[in-house]
Amino acid sequence: MDLELKGKHVFIAGASRGIGLGMARAFAAEGAKVAMAARGVEALDAARDALIAEGAKADSLFTVAGDMTASADIAVALDAAEAKLGPLHCAIANVGLSRAPLGFDVSDEDWEADMKQNLFGSVYLGREALRRILTRGPAEREGANLIFISSIAGVDAMGTALTYAASKAGINHQTRQLARFVGKEGIRVNAIAPGNILFEGGVWDRNTKARPEAWDRWIKREVALRRFGAVEEIADAALYLASPRASFVTGEVLVVDGGQVR
Repeated sequence: MDLELKGKHVFIAGASRGIGLGMARAFAAEGAKVAMAARGVEALDAARDALIAEGAKADSLFTVAGDMTASADIAVALDAAEAKLGPLHCAIANVGLSRAPLGFDVSDEDWEADMKQNLFGSVYLGREALRRILTRGPAEREGANLIFISSIAGVDAMGTALTYAASKAGINHQTRQLARFVGKEGIRVNAIAPGNILFEGGVWDRNTKARPEAWDRWIKREVALRRFGAVEEIADAALYLASPRASFVTGEVLVVDGGQVR
């Protein structure tokens, strides 16, 4: 199926590893021009080299390092990406970690750090991307859209850290509200809420290596499909939402969790 993404500029924050890298790989395979942003220069360069080794075109990939929770860095990264790859078609905010402990007794510092990491970075990227998209006329920005990477922790009470759950719930609400604001301009806004995604170096990779039998029992008990998800399954959802195939889809939070029950 041709998703009509060839030559489209897709900007992905948090693209040096995990879900972000998986999305970069998928969009590059569709012929999109992909801007990959993250904090670390070395990790970005390694990710870019890996995609080129797999067959991606070097002139369709652009890397830019910066703090993807800081609006100034985001603005600089978007300007550099547009200068290299042309007008933005889709911006994907894939920024999220949690340092806070479980339970209610969370310090002000942990609340502020986790909200900045998990909510404000996405807010800032969405705002800066829209500012640039809206400088173009309706015909030039046709099909332009935003995608936020949320979590099932923001959809229901999953027992995760309060800071993480609250920030991801904020992303879900922002998605719906922002879609109403910019729908009249023909711009779509959606989110993906992944469940437990297994990739090298990720939280679930560490958990399953530390206690393989316990987590195998847990995943079979809690997830209807009885397995972890893969980054490719989140990437496929992003391809769909970014493409004209989803032209009547906006304000949605697409849950991709294998039917997890809690």
